[in-house]
Amino acid sequence: MKALKYLNKYLFKYRYRLVFGILCSVIAQIFSLVMPRLIGQSLKVVEQYQKGVVSNLADVKHQLFINILFIIGAVIVSGIFTFGMRQMIIVVSRYIEFDLKNEIYQQYQRLSLNFYKKNKTGDLMNRISEDVSQVRMYFGPAIMYSINMLTLFIIVVANMIRINTELTLYTLIPLPILSLSIYILSSVINKRSTIVQQYLSKLTAYAQETFSGINVIKAYGIESKNYEEFDDLAEISKKKNISLYKAQALFFPLMILLIGISNIFVVYFGGMQYLKGTISLSVIAEFIIYVNMLTWPVAVVGWVSSMVQQAEASQKRINEFLEVAPEIINYQLNPSKINGEIEFKNVTFTYDDTEITALKNVSFKVKAGKTLAILGKTGSGKSTITNLISRLYDIDSGEILIDGVPIKEVNLKNLRENIGFVPQDSFLFSDTIANNIRFGNEDASIEMIINAAKQAYIHHNIEEFKDGYQTLIGERGVTLSGGQKQRVSIARALIKDPQILIFDDCLSAVDTETEEKILSNLNKLIQHKTAIIVSHRASSVKNADTIIVLDEGKIIQQGTHLELLNINGYYQDLYAQQLAEQN
Repeated sequence: MKALKYLNKYLFKYRYRLVFGILCSVIAQIFSLVMPRLIGQSLKVVEQYQKGVVSNLADVKHQLFINILFIIGAVIVSGIFTFGMRQMIIVVSRYIEFDLKNEIYQQYQRLSLNFYKKNKTGDLMNRISEDVSQVRMYFGPAIMYSINMLTLFIIVVANMIRINTELTLYTLIPLPILSLSIYILSSVINKRSTIVQQYLSKLTAYAQETFSGINVIKAYGIESKNYEEFDDLAEISKKKNISLYKAQALFFPLMILLIGISNIFVVYFGGMQYLKGTISLSVIAEFIIYVNMLTWPVAVVGWVSSMVQQAEASQKRINEFLEVAPEIINYQLNPSKINGEIEFKNVTFTYDDTEITALKNVSFKVKAGKTLAILGKTGSGKSTITNLISRLYDIDSGEILIDGVPIKEVNLKNLRENIGFVPQDSFLFSDTIANNIRFGNEDASIEMIINAAKQAYIHHNIEEFKDGYQTLIGERGVTLSGGQKQRVSIARALIKDPQILIFDDCLSAVDTETEEKILSNLNKLIQHKTAIIVSHRASSVKNADTIIVLDEGKIIQQGTHLELLNINGYYQDLYAQQLAEQN
């Protein structure tokens, strides 16, 4: 249970509810034990009447009636406290489930992009859903039934010893066998539970990737091949589950067998003592009731042990992610004012997952309120620069300055709040168009949303939809065209009104005419903002204050549009080629 120690803080947080739940459990079990004692007394009264010790039948009936009323009352009181116990302990397990899911989700948001490159989305989802559900069973049913079991076991055994010590010892003979069986089965279940959860993660990840890339699967006509791969994975998962439940299935038959043996011992050895005249039949009857009352607690040992082992395996998987330290840390806790000046000094950066050096000794400076354009072939390092400005990664060597301050010394929250980022692959949420634009500014009014949409040249398209700005778009914006998604993303960045605007090749899916209109609007909006424009088109960047051309992570050209046109090289060739295509 080493992995479950992490959760002790939650036990402390809800200690008062748990203590009250435990108290209710103890009281409920005490009242439930009134029944066997009263039944024993009732049989004793009947036995005394048969032997002539008590001669008045009316007195016997009266005593039996009183005992029945006490039994009914005790059962009712026990039920009330059992309800209170469940309200405390089971509800606490739901609170802890809520807290743990929030903690995992917050950790997911803190972790860097590298973490998401190395782990599959389906696995992340499985750990925050299925694994947390397994852990909840440890806090709820496992704790509750363990308390019930211990309380009932202690009280029952104490009563049995009080009544007849010799018969109690015979009754408890199977318990060491039970303990050894539980120990062996628990270790087997723990190993198999871990494997089951791992394969469940693989299944979830495979299904998530399939749904995300369903258009590619259909386009290539590989549905049957994809199904066969999923079926193979599901078949292995099924076998692992069957293997786990085979081990779990041994618990209950074993418990029932051992309880049955205890009953046989009670009947045989109790019968022998009765024949000797050392005990009465009422003691044997009371013992049989006690032994059968132990059936559920003893059987629950297996179930609880299984739940704890599964929770241990799940929490171990959860801890793997909770123990990952975020690579990007906010070193500056004091607020930072962002004006928008950006400077790269001999920056070199290598992606640790691919070991590709994306930037090599890159240096440039953009003054606040100016526009920098970045051109280059695919894989030249353009997007890497935009990611580094947002500090999504930390560099290997060199220095990045924001307003003359090293980027690590700038408050990370303030930095990202002052950046409006439009990525190359526009991501939209499964929500209304209005809410997707409002994502940049949650306090934005509908007038502000419409104004941002007009500036991004998407307003006229939105008006054509039946529900306008309240149109629900599918997951990742699947109901919109590529160009429409890009323009909604631009509107989302503009409504934020940040100091720094980054456009990472965000006009690649629109035609030249639409591009000109959007750029015309942007040129008016970014006059007093720092703008980084990444593009493949020379026409998109000709109005920039500075243009840099990247090739294999190095700056090969730098200057204004007119300066670069007069220099033989990449920019001059690209501009001439695209101008000819446009004509």
